[in-house]
Amino acid sequence: MGEESGMVAVRAFVAGDELGLVDAWNRSMPGDPTTAGWVRECVLLDPNFDPEGLRVAVVDGRVVGCAYGVRRLVPPGPGTDLEPETGWIPFFFVVPERRGRGLGRRLLGEALDFLRERGRARVDFASYTPHYVLPGVDVELYPGGFGLLRGLGFEIRSSPVAMGRTLVGQVTPGEVLRLRAARESEGYVFRPPTDGELPELIGFAARAFNPDWGEAIRRHADPQRMVIAKKDHIVGFAVFGAYRGVGDRFGPFGVDAKERGTGLGKILLHLTMARMRAEGLRTAWFLWGDEASPAGHLYRQAGYEVTRRFHVMTRGTG
Repeated sequence: MGEESGMVAVRAFVAGDELGLVDAWNRSMPGDPTTAGWVRECVLLDPNFDPEGLRVAVVDGRVVGCAYGVRRLVPPGPGTDLEPETGWIPFFFVVPERRGRGLGRRLLGEALDFLRERGRARVDFASYTPHYVLPGVDVELYPGGFGLLRGLGFEIRSSPVAMGRTLVGQVTPGEVLRLRAARESEGYVFRPPTDGELPELIGFAARAFNPDWGEAIRRHADPQRMVIAKKDHIVGFAVFGAYRGVGDRFGPFGVDAKERGTGLGKILLHLTMARMRAEGLRTAWFLWGDEASPAGHLYRQAGYEVTRRFHVMTRGTG
């Protein structure tokens, strides 16, 4: 039997929902609009996608809400596992006119059930790499979503920030040029990697930082949008345009822990901003960082300001 007119049905995603899902998303989250291309690339063609986990609310054939539960079926990169205890909810939404009636709770409940039934003991919102929408919930833009997550038992695990700055008029400070000259006199070099150095760079990024960083560099189409610091071997790197080809998105960026305090990070950051400006880019921004970390202080010194704050949240499935 078909659904009763005007009644909400919640079910698994089926082909044909995609355009309605994008429209409902953009009405629900106008601060973070999406496109059919993003949904296709980052949800439907994700090797971990299971339509049963994409819970869609429909009224009279029209999408009015959604919650996405996903678990790994394929490792994110070489040497990584499936994180078999963990599932993710990268996004959920309800259109404005359907809020306040328990639909968001119902959708999230079904996404949690999907993950629990598949053995996931813990669920994170929303740090599913590489296809997360936001690092976590933006309380300023989505206080209702934050309240709903808290009401369902999610707790704050970390609170990263997004930062950015203008590149208009950007000039590398003299102190950074002098610092670079000092490091070069010690045998360091700063330049884009050669093709032959890419395997080393990918391995270093994945091993020393995050497998997702290594994969982002592997998929990057243009080594000229990368800068490495090298002395005998690669000890640092900075990249831009690595995520979905968005040129003004800075990162990933890292320096070997043994080399920190030498100014390599400052040199790499400013060299990369200079390369970005040379391409005609007018801003530099990143989506996920620790404001209180040494890198956060470095960004502040380089003129970056916090643009958004997020809460990464977690709960058990029981």
